[in-house]
Amino acid sequence: MTGSLQGITVIDLTRALAGPHAAQMLGDQGARVIKVETPGTGDDTRSWGPPFVGGEEHISTYYLSCNRNKQSVALNLKDEADKAVLEGMVRKADVLMENFRTGVMDRLGFSMERLLELNPRLVVLSISGFGHDGPEGGRPGYDQIAQGEAGLMSLTGSGPDDPQRVGTPIGDLLAGIHGAYGVMTALFERERTGRGQVVRTSLLASIVGVHAFQGTRWTVGREVPAAQGNHHPSITPYGLFRCKDGAVQISCGNENLWQKLCAEFGLDPAAEGMATNAERNAHRPAVIEAVEAAFAEHTGEELLTRLGAAGVPSGKVRTLDEVYAWEQTRSQGLVATVDHPVLGEVELPGPPLRFFDVTGEGEARREVETTWTTHTAPPALDADAEAVRAWALEC
Repeated sequence: MTGSLQGITVIDLTRALAGPHAAQMLGDQGARVIKVETPGTGDDTRSWGPPFVGGEEHISTYYLSCNRNKQSVALNLKDEADKAVLEGMVRKADVLMENFRTGVMDRLGFSMERLLELNPRLVVLSISGFGHDGPEGGRPGYDQIAQGEAGLMSLTGSGPDDPQRVGTPIGDLLAGIHGAYGVMTALFERERTGRGQVVRTSLLASIVGVHAFQGTRWTVGREVPAAQGNHHPSITPYGLFRCKDGAVQISCGNENLWQKLCAEFGLDPAAEGMATNAERNAHRPAVIEAVEAAFAEHTGEELLTRLGAAGVPSGKVRTLDEVYAWEQTRSQGLVATVDHPVLGEVELPGPPLRFFDVTGEGEARREVETTWTTHTAPPALDADAEAVRAWALEC
């Protein structure tokens, strides 16, 4: 098994989460990722905690989440000798990622024009908070600020007066995912043209880019969406429903599933206000009340068994310890085991992609997994200084 990006070298000038996540995604597929950090302190996330692990080493679990499969070198980009090291790296790399505020790279002497002059085949990813241009271009952005400004918090919470952030830094993560996608697209384009290019995205763009049907509710339907808790705004019943010992989730995404739910629990699918999805949406409180009344005498496990047998999509709300203990999670390669120099063998959230070669047809059809599974632990600050500096400066 070999990573599809073996032979690709990435310079990761980013810090915090969006850029490091993008670089980690490329490292997960075999690219060599060199993380350039601030001398003495390193990436901002090295100090983000608790929790910290490793005793006196004070290793941030936040940092561990987004920096596997990388090397680390500390460079002072205001120092001429260290700038020469970065210049040497740029000449030899395939990708450079940065998420400085607009104008910082120019002031350091590494404008986009200069980077592509040093290496015309270089693909540059630039991630910002709200975009590099426009009336608020260059405005600094952190995830929660972007979640609010990009409308996501207005859609999340128990109701219109209870805006909530998503439980993970989803704006950062989406910007990283979109950034990695943009880099791969530019690398593919480079195969045709022989030239690199600049790819730009932002936290704002990445959140607006996944508004999906909530966006068109406004842009086309002229309806301003608002948070409404754990029930779908366009499908009923679809959400979290109380039962005897807690709650379960169900999804009746079509009329056939609604009919199955009603048949299993003695509900009348043609009752007033329940015959179609449009009617059920218009009478959502009554539908929720009817379903919860049918669930009231059953435990969650009983309901999940019956719902599964009836063919109604359903599930529980798991805590993270339950998710990582779940055999289905592990069967999908979603836990990566690495050997950390201080912590020993530790488990990290793994990459979400798997790859297979498919041969034969019919009964002779076979799938052989080719997923790159050789992962290395997030590096200590400046751990690879000697090797990276030598490589950058060799003729």
